[in-house]
Amino acid sequence: MRTLLPQDNDVSVLPPVLPAFLLQRRTSAITIRPRAELDPSVEDLSARRSSNDSSSTSGAGQDAAFNNATIKFSFPTLFGGGFSLGLGGGLYIFIVDLWKEHTPAPFNSMPDTYSFLVKNAFLWRFTYEVTNPKLIHVPYLSAVGSFVSRGVHEALDKYHPDLVVSVHPLMQHIPIRVMAERIRSGAMPPTNFATVVTDFTTCHNTWFCPGATRCFVPTDYCRQLALENDMAPEQIILHGLPIRPSFSRPLPSRAVLRRTLGMATGLPAVLLVGGGEGMGALEETVSQLDARLGDKCQVVVICGRNRSLQERLRARPKGTGHVLLHVCGFVDNIHEWMGACDAIITKAGPGTIAEALISGIPILLNGNVPCQEEGNIPYVIDNRVGTFETRPDRIASIIASWLIEGGEEQRAEFVAMGRRAKALGRPKAVYRIVDDLAALADEPCFDFGPAAAALLRQRNGAAATAEAAAV
Repeated sequence: MRTLLPQDNDVSVLPPVLPAFLLQRRTSAITIRPRAELDPSVEDLSARRSSNDSSSTSGAGQDAAFNNATIKFSFPTLFGGGFSLGLGGGLYIFIVDLWKEHTPAPFNSMPDTYSFLVKNAFLWRFTYEVTNPKLIHVPYLSAVGSFVSRGVHEALDKYHPDLVVSVHPLMQHIPIRVMAERIRSGAMPPTNFATVVTDFTTCHNTWFCPGATRCFVPTDYCRQLALENDMAPEQIILHGLPIRPSFSRPLPSRAVLRRTLGMATGLPAVLLVGGGEGMGALEETVSQLDARLGDKCQVVVICGRNRSLQERLRARPKGTGHVLLHVCGFVDNIHEWMGACDAIITKAGPGTIAEALISGIPILLNGNVPCQEEGNIPYVIDNRVGTFETRPDRIASIIASWLIEGGEEQRAEFVAMGRRAKALGRPKAVYRIVDDLAALADEPCFDFGPAAAALLRQRNGAAATAEAAAV
């Protein structure tokens, strides 16, 4: 593949697309992704320029927001906080909520419909499946682009990116088309576009646009979907899901972690995660665990922002005959809690599954968002790293068989599940993705991506002009 390295300063060898721009030192990259619930400190993490297009949503959108922050945190971690590209220009990272900040009404309210739709399974499934075929979403996004492209132009004018990175399923086709138009017209230099897929297995087809320079996927399943959506094998890179850098670092022993976190060192422990809203049948699950396990187990409950749930759980009976409860809201050390526990109960969200695999703990899935999380369930079951159950009483029975009631054979299988989970984990994925993104920021690609599209269209136009002149 022909790419332009910083030392390629001989304009004569460049493709005939704005060669002068390629000699200009640029210092920004855009990341496109949801911005929901980001820690304000993330915004000030780096003085360098890079930006993400995204859209503020909840649920799966928050997974994307987290993953974008993960990528941003990892740039200075990987490159020592003084990251520079090629000839010495710094990389400045911007997180841009493209839908909400740079599109007109009513399009800027589209992300707000996600929370409503996903809570109404029929409506969400209908919307998801109707728009999934290329025959539908490509013309649909083309039509939407005619209304919102001006805002995308303004965003690109504002940030002057070296690289655009999307971690949102609706942020491929429109930005890529706008970028190709701008490159062809001379409004921006040749610039790469990368997609980082933040769903784990079943993905909406809008994630995969052949016009992207690179598409980073977390699993072989996603790679196959990208191929089915006309992406070339050379465009697709499988590194894993970008997860907090803290999961790539060694932890103290489980006993040390439990002492540090105020847990009992001699009791088996299960981690119950309720997501950002603390949703799901958490309270009933705790009740069933308490009734089944009694004082033979401890349960860590991550309630998110659900304060009323925290208060109710903390008011539960304690002492002899009851599970030892550790109730938390939002935590910034989830890697330590996972390292301290023997198993996890969680919905089938991609980030939590990837973190549990890295932590090497068996997974009991207790729910899922329709459509995009459904494929995560057979992934866990088929790889024999966990199981799926929604009924709280059955969940309690499974945990009991895993931790305290199972015989020698069941205990051996439980230990084997943890080993298989550890083997599937990809703790270095975010670093590998960031390393490749850094290279993309410094080397315009003319084989794939917006610059390739602009070059092809320019050549086709030149050929048509020459043909007309010959006639």
